[in-house]
Amino acid sequence: MIDIRTALAAIVAALTLSGLASASDLAEGEVRKVDKEGKKLTLKHGPLKNLDMPGMTMVFQVKEDALLDKVQAGDKVRFQAEKIDGKFTVIRLEAAR
Repeated sequence: MIDIRTALAAIVAALTLSGLASASDLAEGEVRKVDKEGKKLTLKHGPLKNLDMPGMTMVFQVKEDALLDKVQAGDKVRFQAEKIDGKFTVIRLEAAR
């Protein structure tokens, strides 16, 4: 029989690795520019803990083009970025509350 604690630990580990564990994992930012043609997003952001990066303004690729339709310059957002194929890429994006 599977120990319930072991099963829960495995679920939490899987969610953490998939980047879906918690909204607290999201960084705060402000959209500075949306480049739909270039599939890029310029964000002024706070520290990105998972990338060991301090706050700054920088250009990100987006994993899905549809993310660019959700925002415009000046919007406050929460987002998650990862380094994919050597490029900093936004993989999750939502309006800040």
